[in-house]
Amino acid sequence: MTIAGSDSGGGAGIQADLKTFQELGVFGTSALTAVTAQNTLGVHGVYPMTVEAVVSQIQAIGDDIGADALKTGMLFNAEIIVAVSEMIKKYQWENIVIDPVMIAKGGASLLQTEATVALKKYLLPLAKVLTPNIPEAEVLTGMMIRTREQKQNAAKSLYELGASHIIIKGGHDEVPTESTDLFYNGKEFYTFTRKRITTKNTHGTGCTFSAAITAELAKGANVYDAVVTAKDFIQAAIEDQFEIGHGHGPTNHWAYRKRKEKEYV
Repeated sequence: MTIAGSDSGGGAGIQADLKTFQELGVFGTSALTAVTAQNTLGVHGVYPMTVEAVVSQIQAIGDDIGADALKTGMLFNAEIIVAVSEMIKKYQWENIVIDPVMIAKGGASLLQTEATVALKKYLLPLAKVLTPNIPEAEVLTGMMIRTREQKQNAAKSLYELGASHIIIKGGHDEVPTESTDLFYNGKEFYTFTRKRITTKNTHGTGCTFSAAITAELAKGANVYDAVVTAKDFIQAAIEDQFEIGHGHGPTNHWAYRKRKEKEYV
């Protein structure tokens, strides 16, 4: 299940999540938190759902279909964040992936300021996996992150807020040839380094990556293995790019499957 905003451009949000779920062989459900008027050039409008609408959608899924794993994306405001956390506890869902969506690729804010406090207080303690990029990790911890040591300290700080596994994404690293994600489970650090692809077509990478982790958890994978698959999925989606729109284009959600199909030919 994905609890997130809608991206009319199809590259991020619930559209990216549902595409990723499908590609990885799990059935996806959704609860919309907001509708955005959005394309590759940016976010042109954000229209939030009422808290009642969000709760009703989650109840509809919880009372009937259920969720083996759940991810959150753009939650927009504090009221929705509190309501979502209450619903997660009500249905005792455990495989929770929190993607703390705060800023769109074009720079538009997707999370109100007061919502950050609610996110840290109510939602992070429920997270099995937390997947911030570096700017989001800086906002959540109040730390500057430039070095490996700073990234590790931020991961420890986020772990202390209650999330049981942290992966700080390296897309904003300053190394020009590669990006390195840092994974922390409360005891050990692991790094995932991939070749950096020079492209503007990276819209929805965070949504897609966290959705891939969610799909693998739903299938029974442990967190480490889920992250490994998600890394391969998003790397393929970025490398096998196509051109859509005139700005930050989306990633290729079927690239991973196409590569797997070729392996068996």
